[in-house]
Amino acid sequence: MKIEHIALWVNDLEQMRQFYETYLGATANDKYTNERKQFESYFLTFPDSTCRLELMRRTDIQGTPRETLGYTHIAFSLGSKAAVDALTARLQDDGYPLLDGPRTTGDGYYESVMLDPEQNKLELTV
Repeated sequence: MKIEHIALWVNDLEQMRQFYETYLGATANDKYTNERKQFESYFLTFPDSTCRLELMRRTDIQGTPRETLGYTHIAFSLGSKAAVDALTARLQDDGYPLLDGPRTTGDGYYESVMLDPEQNKLELTV
């Protein structure tokens, strides 16, 4: 068994697609649109990963995420401490908030925690 994909409601579909392509190397499929349901989405595929991220938008779903029970972050393994440091610095330089790190956690992960354009937490780890 494996996780096939994770879905995320977004406000700005194109901005979010571009963010994940630019910073995390994602490749998007052709946009799917269902006019009747006013629904559109992209599936993003990441290098060396079988799990995809589905970005979804529907006009009747609005708002920004906040701390709740359930989904809290998506972790991306970058392969090295240097890669975590480099992407963390690049995102900070481009104006994305750093919430924590880079640091080694008590359970041995080297990570930083950043926010994407719609305030979803991203954990960048080795």
